[in-house]
Amino acid sequence: MALHCTECGFVNVEGANYCQRCGSLLARAEAAGEPVTATYRIDEAGELVPVELEDFTARGPALVIRAGGGRVGERFAVDRERTSIGRRPDAEVFLDDVTVSRDHALLIRRGDQWYLDDMGSLNGTYVNRSRIESHRLEEGDEMQIGKYKLTFHAR
Repeated sequence: MALHCTECGFVNVEGANYCQRCGSLLARAEAAGEPVTATYRIDEAGELVPVELEDFTARGPALVIRAGGGRVGERFAVDRERTSIGRRPDAEVFLDDVTVSRDHALLIRRGDQWYLDDMGSLNGTYVNRSRIESHRLEEGDEMQIGKYKLTFHAR
């Protein structure tokens, strides 16, 4: 199934996330009953346990790794006013890769909105393929931090 870009009308190949002509995020019609993002948690024995994204985000926003580091589907609850993201082992969202700065980015609540702030990282922080210093997040925004791609879910 080809995907038409809502911005420029270009017909993109199946499976594309962004328009090949203009770079816009491609909207998808979700197949009935088919999940868009597979998520899991790690239980006490270290086994992967599937989790429904809707159940997980009912308690608040979450970040889900979509690509990078062999961690696809891993999710992080955003249950604090400030959530650190980086290569520092004590970061709330620990991304172990040399392309990620120790203190790379900060997810912060301002009023009833969530923002992603770059913390002066060397390789930059991107939201929907645009480099940002600070960006108000919306449901489904894709962040790129180093080699990791994460999706913000606020449902």
